[in-house]
Amino acid sequence: MTDIRRTVLWVVFTMSLVLLWDGWQKHNGHPSMFSPAPAKPVATAASAPAGVPSAAALPGGATAAAAATPTGAAPAPTASETVVISTDVIKATLDSQGGSLVRVELLKHKDESDPSGHVVVLNRSAQHHYVAQTGLVGVAGAPNHLNLMTLQPGARTLSEGAQELLVRFESPEMGGLKLIKTYSFKRGTYAVAVKHEVQNVSAAPVSPQLYVQLMRDGSAGPGESSFYSTFTGPAIYTEKSKFHKVDFKDIEKGKAEFEKNSGDGWVAMVQHYFASAWLRNAAGPREFYAKKVDTNLYSVGMVFPMGQAAPGASVSAEDTLFVGPQEENKLAALAPGLELVKDYGWFTILSKPLFWLLNFLHEQLGNWGWSIIALVVLLKIAFYWLNASAYRSMAKMKAVNPRIMEMRERLKDKPQQMQQEMMKIYREEKVNPIGSCLPIFLQMPFFIALYWVLLSSVEMRHAPWIGWIVDLSAKDPYFILPLLMTATSLLQVWLNPAPPDPVQAKMMWIMPLAFSVMFFFFPAGLVLYWLVNNILSIAQQWMINKRMGVQN
Repeated sequence: MTDIRRTVLWVVFTMSLVLLWDGWQKHNGHPSMFSPAPAKPVATAASAPAGVPSAAALPGGATAAAAATPTGAAPAPTASETVVISTDVIKATLDSQGGSLVRVELLKHKDESDPSGHVVVLNRSAQHHYVAQTGLVGVAGAPNHLNLMTLQPGARTLSEGAQELLVRFESPEMGGLKLIKTYSFKRGTYAVAVKHEVQNVSAAPVSPQLYVQLMRDGSAGPGESSFYSTFTGPAIYTEKSKFHKVDFKDIEKGKAEFEKNSGDGWVAMVQHYFASAWLRNAAGPREFYAKKVDTNLYSVGMVFPMGQAAPGASVSAEDTLFVGPQEENKLAALAPGLELVKDYGWFTILSKPLFWLLNFLHEQLGNWGWSIIALVVLLKIAFYWLNASAYRSMAKMKAVNPRIMEMRERLKDKPQQMQQEMMKIYREEKVNPIGSCLPIFLQMPFFIALYWVLLSSVEMRHAPWIGWIVDLSAKDPYFILPLLMTATSLLQVWLNPAPPDPVQAKMMWIMPLAFSVMFFFFPAGLVLYWLVNNILSIAQQWMINKRMGVQN
């Protein structure tokens, strides 16, 4: 039966690794091993210069793709004008070429590589290309993100007491159309309202279509760890298909699959802690696309019909561009499902309530480190009787272990008799060899879910705890927490009954050491969570061993 117990433990350990790997795969946009990828149409787009999408037939606004693609080449970069906009939370740079947003600096978030600077999400530089663009298709020669627009006069800094800052671009007449694009930057928010007004200055009615897109290179975001992986790339959400990540590699191979047409939804670019997204909550037809623009350059976007504009009339549309941190509660308020850009992978159903509880504790305690400790304590209380059952089983196993070891040595040449004697000892002592396995297995999903909560929460980025821990999202600079966690893991092994098999006994000591190596490079918040869990487990097991008269 001891062999059976060890086998069950190894199965639990193996299944835990499988679940972790599957969660990792899902977190990186790959399909789960436990469910087939949904059969959806592959999104493809005809080749177009510099990333301009071709218009497909949409309900209420059918046009020919040939008429949608602009023929003019992009003007020289020196011909455009840039303007820097500042609010209380962002510093943004816009370019008159297309009226595009080409740089967004988050003034409330420090840069990992330069503590004196701020996080830059959108950025157009020699090292990184990540911009937000819009334009018109569906009418030959219509203004798009390649064409120069005129920046209108106005304030460039959100003044004290003001709640809104408007930035307006106007295009020249092109294809019988004139496009007016107005950005509305508001105090205290990373969501920017963007209004597009199309004036028909031709002699015939027209039905333009508006595209909004995010263009980004496929390079990993700054601060990525080599010991754990987070998803970087496009994401598409519809009410029908929900949140769907699109891997850059799938776009490269022409194998990207997602819902292509819908009456709702949004598009985003996701990276660890931060995201950008084009949002339109109003119901209406839209076409989604994700495509390769150039070498290591990709775009994701939506195309909307704007309706028919009679000669001399105009049509308009309003959208929201979000560029900022993945603060779960604030994202949920902006658009349905937007909080899913903070992706918990396979354990979302458990991670979301755990984050809610962690956030509630932070509101009471005012410190994320103490909130993590309080959350682990609450989980231990919730699972107290389940854990007590496991530890009582372990204590009984440890009490009879000397008899088992002596019997195995005496009957090592008689395996069948040895198994019979072992079963007899267990029956006499009322020991259930697998009694300690089930409670551990039942709790495993909760602890894995909490792992993803701590890994994904931007709220803990640069959040201090005590003393030397000044950033719970970074590794412990002096490795004190990892060393303590390793020591507590080894103490747990010592408290547990030793396997009769010498090889298994050695493995029980080696496994915590091997597992602990990763924690030297994990964020301090994760290590703190495991350390507190170990300490509480040791305390509970020691008390039960003492109560049952088992020598530790």
